[in-house]
Amino acid sequence: MIVTPFRIAIPDGDVADLRARLALTRWPEAIEGRGWSDGADVAYMRELCEYWRTTFDWRAVEARLNRLPQFKARLDGLDIHFVHVRGVGPNPRPLIITHGWPSSFAEFEALIPLLTDPAAHGGDAADAFDVVVPSMPGYGFSDRPRAGGMNDAAVGDILAGLMRDVLGYRRFFAHGGDVGANVTNRLGRAHADCVAAIHAMAAPKMSRPADPSDDEREWLDYVAVWERDEGAYGHQQRSKPQTLAMGLNDSPAGLAAWIVEKWRGWSECGGDVESVFSKDDLLTQVSIYWFTQTIGSSVRRYYETQHTPEPSNAGIEVPARLFLTQEKADRCPREYAERAYRNLSYGTAERGGHFLAMEEPDLLAADLRDFFRPISLSP
Repeated sequence: MIVTPFRIAIPDGDVADLRARLALTRWPEAIEGRGWSDGADVAYMRELCEYWRTTFDWRAVEARLNRLPQFKARLDGLDIHFVHVRGVGPNPRPLIITHGWPSSFAEFEALIPLLTDPAAHGGDAADAFDVVVPSMPGYGFSDRPRAGGMNDAAVGDILAGLMRDVLGYRRFFAHGGDVGANVTNRLGRAHADCVAAIHAMAAPKMSRPADPSDDEREWLDYVAVWERDEGAYGHQQRSKPQTLAMGLNDSPAGLAAWIVEKWRGWSECGGDVESVFSKDDLLTQVSIYWFTQTIGSSVRRYYETQHTPEPSNAGIEVPARLFLTQEKADRCPREYAERAYRNLSYGTAERGGHFLAMEEPDLLAADLRDFFRPISLSP
């Protein structure tokens, strides 16, 4: 298969169009004192969008991201964008890292060098990885699917093909969080012939056990409450993604609100999103969705996964590490995870939240190295 070098090059007209749209934003009213309690804080979003319009330097971001070696390869009729950084060490081992929503390959910018060149960051060169970070189909600079069926299992098949058939890695490791964890779990279940071990930051979704323990019942009740209070975005994306796309693909302020509210709510920021992420960090993620017009195709993946039958996640045989943030680790019982994983290592990130690769890249890199170090790539 042909691999083509790729560089990000957003047309000047698209940058000018974004600024013009931001200048014409019609802001809604807000109840005084509510802040973020009923959704995106209008005052903060006005400030952020004004910064986006007048100060944010997309060209500087573009130049920085283009320092990463990027490529495209055609798989299942789609051009798949990916970063591929060779490790610096005696025997770098291949690792594919899959992002989630609302994120992109850029989430791993700080993590990649820690994994590819550990000796340059206080580690051991023997722990080096060849790191591959794809943009999932319908996200970022990968093609947007034009047909249905692009669920988590289909994405896993494409990424297995990227590693094995395009890049020639006969065996490899996989890591992912959020949606990327779903895909990583699929890789471990469906592609054990080439996936040696997986490291995931979300437990596989399974049917409710017929005989849950008390701890499992508490966990499932917690998940249900979370879905009630925080999961409206997921319900909309699973049920009517096209309606959502009509607004978010047209309004940069609306897109920013939809995405940034999650970066604030899911990170360990104590309510102050800029204590963890800069405005430039947030707008890099939002701008990738905006310029590639992939918000619709990214949220449609939720619909496809909901409506296209997939095999069960149970019975993952390859060595697996479930690495959860403190809040989830305190609630998710090991016995629940063991219903899916047959060879489980269970760990906790003492710091950081949902976007751990940006919040605590050193912590995540250390756990990845420690887990994969003793595992052989031999069948």
